[in-house]
Formats: sequence, C-alpha cells, structure tokens
Amino acid sequence: MEFLVVPVVLLLASCVLSLDNGLMRTPPMGWLAWERFRCNIDCLTDPKNCISEHLFMDMADRLAEDGWKELGYQYVNIDDCWAAKERDSQGLLVADPLRFPSGIKALAQYVHSKGLKLGIYGDLGTYTCGGYPGTTLDMIDTDARTFASWGVDMLKLDGCYSNSSEKAMGYPLMSRALNATGRPIAFSCSWPAYEGGLPPRVNYTLLGEICNLWRNYDDISDSWESVRGIINWYGAHQDVLQPAAGPGRWNDPDMLIIGNFGLSHEQSKSQMALWAILAAPLFMSNDLRTISREDTYILQNKLLIRISQDPLAIQGRMILKGKNGIQVWMRPLSSSTMAIGFFSQRADMPYHYTTSLSQLNITAPRMFSMLDVYSGRGFHNLEFDSKFTVTVNPSGVVMLYVYPGEQQQQQLLNRRPEAYPVLM
Repeated sequence: MEFLVVPVVLLLASCVLSLDNGLMRTPPMGWLAWERFRCNIDCLTDPKNCISEHLFMDMADRLAEDGWKELGYQYVNIDDCWAAKERDSQGLLVADPLRFPSGIKALAQYVHSKGLKLGIYGDLGTYTCGGYPGTTLDMIDTDARTFASWGVDMLKLDGCYSNSSEKAMGYPLMSRALNATGRPIAFSCSWPAYEGGLPPRVNYTLLGEICNLWRNYDDISDSWESVRGIINWYGAHQDVLQPAAGPGRWNDPDMLIIGNFGLSHEQSKSQMALWAILAAPLFMSNDLRTISREDTYILQNKLLIRISQDPLAIQGRMILKGKNGIQVWMRPLSSSTMAIGFFSQRADMPYHYTTSLSQLNITAPRMFSMLDVYSGRGFHNLEFDSKFTVTVNPSGVVMLYVYPGEQQQQQLLNRRPEAYPVLM
C-alpha cells in the first residue's frame, strides 16, 4: 500500500484571503439545472422539462415543501439558455419572453417567497456556451447591475468564447462589479477549468480573493466514469487544491448527479460521501419531482450534511491509496471529530478492510467511537491501535464519523430514523 504524506500545515486553514462579501462560509447547497435538463428549450412538446420559469418554480416548491430547505439546500440555480437570443434595445440582458414571460425579477421574488435564493448563469465572452448573449469586458458593470436589480443571489460566470487574457481581466472585474452593486451576490467562477485547473496557469490565491467557489476540472456527466475521474483528479492534485479551500472560497467538483440514470446505489453513496469529504458545494442536478425515496435518503442524510457543513471548513484529503483498490480519505472536523471514508475502486467483490487509526497514521483521542453514516452501526470505545473491519462494496464507500467518547453517538442515534436509514 502507498501512504500519502499529509503535511500538518495543509490540514490547517490556510491564510489565503477570501472574497470579502461574507457569503458561503460553509459549502453552498442547492439545486442546479444543467446536468439533468441541459439546454432543453422545447417547451412546445416537453413543457415540464424545458428551461422555463415553470421548471424553476417547480424546483423551488420541492425544495421548500419536501424537507430540503431545512437541511440547507437553499439555492435554485438557473444555468445556460435562459436568455433571449439578443439583448434589448438598451443593450440589457433579458430573459426569453416565451419561456420566462414573467421575467427573472418575478422568478426571484417567487423563489425568495419560499425562503430560498436564486442563482443565474452568465458567460465572460461574446456568447454563452449555448450561443446566447455573453458578457464582454465592456458590459461587466451593466450586467452586474442588471442581476442585482433582479434580486439575484448568485452568479455562475462561464468562460466560453473568450481568451485567457480576457478571462484574467474579466473575472476580477466582475467580482468588483458585483460587490459594487451593494447586493450580496455569491460568485462562482469557471475560470480555472479553462486554464487546466493547476498552477502556474491558475492562481488560487487570487481566486480566493475574488470568487466564492470555482470549477477547476471537467464538467460532470451522468456516469460513474465521470464521477470517478473527478475524485481521482482531486486526489492526484490535492496538495494544490486542498489549501485553497476555506470559508467563502471552495473548490467545486461540479454537481451531484444522484437521482438520475448513470449511478448505482453504491456509486450514489460514494459521490455524496466524497463530496462531503472534499468540502464541496452540494448542488443537486436531478428532478426533485420524481426522485426516489432511496436517493432522497442519501441526499438528505443529516450526518453527511453536518460533515459537509462543518464550521472548521477544512477540505479533506486522500491519506492512503492501497494496492487493494481501496482509497482512504480523511477530513478533520470541529470539536475533535473527523470523517474517514473508505472508497472502493474495485469492480469485483465486496472487500473486507481491517485497519486501525494507528495503522492509518491518524491521531485520535485516547478513547473514541465511530458511527457509520449510512447504516447507523457503531464501533464503541476504541483506542488508537484497536482493530476494526469495514466491508466496502465495489465502487462503494464506508463513511465513518469519529468522535471522542460514547455519549455523542447516543445523541446522534436518537435523531436517526429518517436521517440515517439502514441501507445495508
């Protein structure tokens, strides 16, 4: 097996300055249209699933009424293909009048009436990736004021149809323009994804000063191959990525695709667990009107969300890459707790993995307990060198919440039934 060096300094919150808008001190949560609904503008033959105000109102209703909002899923995010094909006579962005007849301001008011927030999509370039009007450098201030006037709470700014020098100018300018509106608007930057995601072409210190979150790798697609590729890229480059994350500034491995068509049950559990370890934004892209009870249980797991939203705000790391096909990931949490994920890249049979915290080079309290966040099973009164065994299914995960003593476990179990279903 191959142990990965974990410098102490990288497990501490870095001193990188974050965007001074006070937003997203923990990873943001919500719903985003793109992966599930793409650029479907055929409202004539597919009115329930086209990019329209009705789709986003439906998702706002589901977030508000089906228990999502109370767990922290608060953003309803529009992606590409919402706009009219041309700006109006004053040069302003406008929504497509047939698909958004009430306008974005009215949609924002509807979303806000549900106690939620509205996100919107733009592109730093001549056009958006879908061919709609983009934001050129001379239109940054105008578009920022437009979004603020509509009551938008978040902007995702893509980077199609612009070059590297335009991006280097435009993303800082848009950050400044959003702050100048006086409205708190979180800023999601796609800039690093267009520059390979790594230094020297990507300056994560600068990103932390201008963006609340940023995409730094390929778009996710509805397949296990895509999810697994993102996890492995993050593991391979964690020495660069991990210290860049912190309160108000997050690496974004892209949307949660749980509830769609490409992942098995085990793979869905793996994506949710690894996104929590990575302190990743939790933006679902699925159909909340038809999502199964089984997938809802994964996405609404209160202990996983608690891990995701931990106020210590440290991104986790892969600490061991075993030749047996099992990776071990760890995220330090507040109050002397931690999360440990045993993630299988195997494709054959369940693997019985026996280890101890001493064998994993993890420091723990003298006496501690662990709780499996999916099954609810506990390991009680363990010591540093106590052996324990987890059974990890192919492409699956076992996620353990580790905490001092025993009392806290009982408190968690008392709150468990719906939040921690037994999914053995």
